[in-house]
Amino acid sequence: MKKTTISVTEAARNFADCVNRAHYQNVTFVLIKNGVPVARLVPDNEKVCTGRDLVEALDRTELTAEDAKAWRRDLQAARKTLKAPADKWR
Repeated sequence: MKKTTISVTEAARNFADCVNRAHYQNVTFVLIKNGVPVARLVPDNEKVCTGRDLVEALDRTELTAEDAKAWRRDLQAARKTLKAPADKWR
């Protein structure tokens, strides 16, 4: 996927073109205001896995006891490395 950085002003002036490029050319726009990224315009064709999707997939999966233990270890290790996003409202 292509990523393009543009100013908020430029995005506003060319909004229809940006939407068309996001949709037809799979371009993601990073919108900049005063030199700081403030928003993204992304194509809606990306596959998203929600928590519910994950639960349903795991419910349909049959793991051996050994595979289930390995999966749990991997999950616990991943949780230790992940950090919660900074709360910008505090």
